[in-house]
Amino acid sequence: MLPVGMDVWLFAAAVLPGILISYAIFRSDCYEREPWWLLLLCFASGGLMTIPVAYAELWALQRLGYPPSSVKEAAMLAFGLLAPLEELAKWLLLVLIAFPSRAFNEPMDGIVYAVLIAMGFASVENIVYADRFGLQVLLTRTFTAVPAHLAFAIVQGHYVGLAQAAPHRQRGLLIQGLLWATLVHGLYDLLILQGWSQWLVLMGIAALYPYLYFLSRWLRQHQERSPFRPK
Repeated sequence: MLPVGMDVWLFAAAVLPGILISYAIFRSDCYEREPWWLLLLCFASGGLMTIPVAYAELWALQRLGYPPSSVKEAAMLAFGLLAPLEELAKWLLLVLIAFPSRAFNEPMDGIVYAVLIAMGFASVENIVYADRFGLQVLLTRTFTAVPAHLAFAIVQGHYVGLAQAAPHRQRGLLIQGLLWATLVHGLYDLLILQGWSQWLVLMGIAALYPYLYFLSRWLRQHQERSPFRPK
């Protein structure tokens, strides 16, 4: 259902990036595809999780103050509120919904399901921002916040996927997925929020793309080591 008064084309532009990335990651899992119902459940649950997270962040920001007035306050917001709250929410969906499923049967699946959850989350965020601020902000988010959520999801999903293949190290790897994703997310948010230098903001945005290229090697490694790859 569209938000009241929202243009249908603006709504489509808000959800299209997440859908395209979800399809691309689905196609990259080329040896043993995941069931549609679980992929859709992950995407939808990620979108629904955006609502309580947004309310929690709004409640906290009203009490802490926004925007931050110093780099210290920006760091507190990034590492003490925004990154841990959002990554914990997505991680809980990943380990409670996807990880226990029989369909989660190789390390690559961690990235696939983590990305679907993150793209659902990012899509609903896009809808909210597009409805409030319009097309210009939406276009900016398409090339910043959405690929950022993709990067965080690959980090989180990589470690959760490794946990599937290493039962004796499962708890540690699951926690690593949460911690590393939170760290990367926090660093990105800090660069965006710090308010001290516009160059740092631009650096944070520009660094996303080489970082995503770096992370793509994990996808290639998981594909090459897939137990379902033809011998």
